[in-house]
This record gives sequence, structure tokens and C-alpha cells, in this order.
Amino acid sequence: MADTTATPKIVERHKVLAFYGVPTDDGVKYYRMSKFTQFSHSKNPIEYSRQYVDEPFQQTDVVGFAPSYAYAFDKHTNLPVQKDIIDITDGELLGDDAVRSIVLVDTSNTSDAYMRDYSVIPNTEGDNINIYTYSGNLKARGEKTRVTAMSIDNWQTITVGTVSGTSD
Repeated sequence: MADTTATPKIVERHKVLAFYGVPTDDGVKYYRMSKFTQFSHSKNPIEYSRQYVDEPFQQTDVVGFAPSYAYAFDKHTNLPVQKDIIDITDGELLGDDAVRSIVLVDTSNTSDAYMRDYSVIPNTEGDNINIYTYSGNLKARGEKTRVTAMSIDNWQTITVGTVSGTSD
């Protein structure tokens, strides 16, 4: 339960970090999504609207969600997340080969960490005259799960643990 007596503090954008699961020979390693110029979340609610014949107005309910992240980055060398997205893009990978887990961690309150699988949907590349860029979307492939996130390298990588009996 939230402490309502504490003074409210604004959460700065750079304190909410995203970690991307890169497949390795030993499983999956979660790297910070560094050097991204865009990473915005859309809930994309699915609506059911109808108008009943005996009422002069329409009613709308939210019946589901199709969450996604729009991403963009300037291409850098030696960044495992960017390399994986570029490999998916250049290799035109399909289906499960283009699904990755994302963990979102609010480092101002590390009890707030959530993981979900997303399909990597590449869109454009090379659309900047000065820097080589990539952009696309990550679209949800399942429910989000509350997890624990631990870091021993100042939030460059994380180890993910489960929180039993939770999903939000």
C-alpha cells in the first residue's frame, strides 16, 4: 500500500529503464536498452462500442489491450540490444525468432518491475542524413508479469526473478 503521508516526488524519465532479453548460448541475458532516442509506450485499448435503440447516446467499454512500444535508435557499435534488433531487421526474422522479453524497471522504486514478451516489428532504417538510424515497434505477445530485478553493475544488466502469484 502506498504511503500517503510521504511528500510526492516526480519520477524522472531516465529513472525508468527498459531491459531487453538477448538470447545467448546460456539462456537469456537482460541488457539495458542504451542509446535509444525513442521508447514510448501505447496501451492501444480495444473498444466495444454500441448504441441501443432506446437510448440517444453510444456506450463504449474497454474489452482488451494491445500494448506496444515505439522505438528508435542511432546505430552504435558494441551494444548487444541494438545488434540483436539489427539482426532481426536485416535477417527479416519471423514468428518466434523475432520475440524478445522486455523488463521495465522503475529504479526509483525497484519493487516496480514488469516483464512481457514482445514481437520485434522493424519499420525504417537509415532515414537520417547524419547518423544511421533504426525504428520500429515492439508489440505485446502475452500478459505482463510482475518480477524482481537485481543489478550488480549500476543497471547496465539485470537478473530477473519471479514474484509468485502476481500478474498485472
